[in-house]
Amino acid sequence: MHHHGFAWLGEKSEFDKEGVRRPAGEPPTAGSPQEVIDRYRQAVAEFPVSGMPPIQTAHWLMKPPSTIRGTWEEPKEAGEWLGLQLAEFAPRFASHQDAEATRLLLLVKSAVERLTWGGDVSLGHYLSGKVFHSAALVTCSPNRAEPGLPCPLDK
Repeated sequence: MHHHGFAWLGEKSEFDKEGVRRPAGEPPTAGSPQEVIDRYRQAVAEFPVSGMPPIQTAHWLMKPPSTIRGTWEEPKEAGEWLGLQLAEFAPRFASHQDAEATRLLLLVKSAVERLTWGGDVSLGHYLSGKVFHSAALVTCSPNRAEPGLPCPLDK
């Protein structure tokens, strides 16, 4: 078992486009409404190559290896990366309460505990302006939520 780190920074308006953040799923039928067909086509084209955070954290494993920001065998090492992500962006958090040092330390400690038993971690913060920052740690080989997903580095 190992852990991959993923991060995304972008406009909130892009993050809010949930259709791009979901895998395609089952193909629509011939009688499906055009909007369902269009959403399916968009998901097929964009989800697998987009660095946009998926709705379900485990689905990061469906993304290209180029989206991986780091890989660690030990949860503590992955937690250190998460702590660096939070420290880098905390001065820009829209909520000053979210940027409190004690809160950030507790988030990292909780993340390490979750990774220890095979869970995933996904954090997101609105930054000043209209920007959103997402950081995720995903347990791989196997993933607890989606054990059938292969490691993106094995592709």
